[in-house]
Amino acid sequence: MDLKKIMNDLEKKHPGEVEYHQAVREVLESIEDVVNDNPQFDAASIIERMVEPDRILTFRVTWMDDSGKVNVNLGYRVHFNNAIGPYKGGIRLHPSVNLSILKFLGFEQTFKNALTTLPLGGAKGGSDFNPKGKSDTEIMRFCQAFMLELWRMIGPNTDVPAGDIGTGGREIGYLYGMYKKLKMENTGVLTGKGLNWGGSLVRPEATGFGATYFVKEMLAVNNDAFIGKTVSVSGFGNVAWGVAIKVTELGGKVVTISGPDGYIYDEKGLDAEKIEYLLELRATNNDIVSPYAKEFPGTKFVAGKKPWEVKCDIAMPSATQNELNGDDAAQLIANGVKYVAEVSNMGCTPEAAEAFHKAGIPFGPGKAVNAGGVGVSGLEMSQNAMKLNWTAEEVDARLHQMMSSIHSACIQYGTQSNGYINYVKGANIAGFLKVANSMLDQGII
Repeated sequence: MDLKKIMNDLEKKHPGEVEYHQAVREVLESIEDVVNDNPQFDAASIIERMVEPDRILTFRVTWMDDSGKVNVNLGYRVHFNNAIGPYKGGIRLHPSVNLSILKFLGFEQTFKNALTTLPLGGAKGGSDFNPKGKSDTEIMRFCQAFMLELWRMIGPNTDVPAGDIGTGGREIGYLYGMYKKLKMENTGVLTGKGLNWGGSLVRPEATGFGATYFVKEMLAVNNDAFIGKTVSVSGFGNVAWGVAIKVTELGGKVVTISGPDGYIYDEKGLDAEKIEYLLELRATNNDIVSPYAKEFPGTKFVAGKKPWEVKCDIAMPSATQNELNGDDAAQLIANGVKYVAEVSNMGCTPEAAEAFHKAGIPFGPGKAVNAGGVGVSGLEMSQNAMKLNWTAEEVDARLHQMMSSIHSACIQYGTQSNGYINYVKGANIAGFLKVANSMLDQGII
């Protein structure tokens, strides 16, 4: 495999799509030896086919706000790869959404879904619409207009979207309601649904719970555990909420959360009361975390900074892509961090990931660590297909087993001769081989 040529060609065809280029480069660097040892992949141009999405749908979303003004947003759906199952990936609603970010997320999703062991392909979608500050009726009108363009492209055996940043239970409800009306059928075409109409227990917590289970396995490899460990977490949405609940349950102490205004340092750690307050704060459609410090005396709000300057045993970035850079990594290493796990998609820059590897610190990549979210979405699809509901204990047990299997795959393909486990390499190789061999089996299509 000529990595340099592939990347040069990709960058020429898709100039300026930096997030997409970063995601592709990270995977290709990890799998280079495997591809070179398997000439059948080169003969079938597997890499060249794999780095390009199957198709991209771009559309205009026109909706009316409460003042009667007509607004126009861009909508997208990127079908990346369906070699192992129907397309699966979230819908992101955020002003930062563009094609580069959605292609990076769809590419990552392909390998993440392969790691879950479930028959799911990779996709991603969304819009530059910002739900913050919008009324319920405005969000409903937008979601209905978005689905009016998307509905022909999705289906329970074709493409099953889910939630993502800006797309929670409310938005999924409005999207599903419009789909059901247009399609005139009730199917499990969206996941993250309400419990009254096809949703799965544990789905809101799944990404955070799954990430914590993955880190639990990382700790166990070193005969270690969460008990007594301090954990630094960024963000304070559903993902950070799930992490905080499960880490606390396992004996760890989450000492930070963050928002765009800065971060909170809570030396005593989050507890049930504090987590409940965070949920209420998040529900106000306000991203700021500073009110937490006023609500709970003894805690500290640090304006305009990220939580990676806080001394901790485990760092779990849980907000967005590239939120932890090389300087942040150096600070964490200097402060004695022992484990790092990306709960957000591509939460660390390449410089940060390289710094952790050089320091010999176990580093879990997002495509493995945060796979619990799409994993439980897959379990929701199974429940919908069988027209039944599993208990929370059943779903949680399946999630725990799934994350353990993903960790085992990372060890199988990522253990180096010196004993260090390169989780990035292990996850990439495991996901790649499953997708690549499936593509070979299905011919040139």
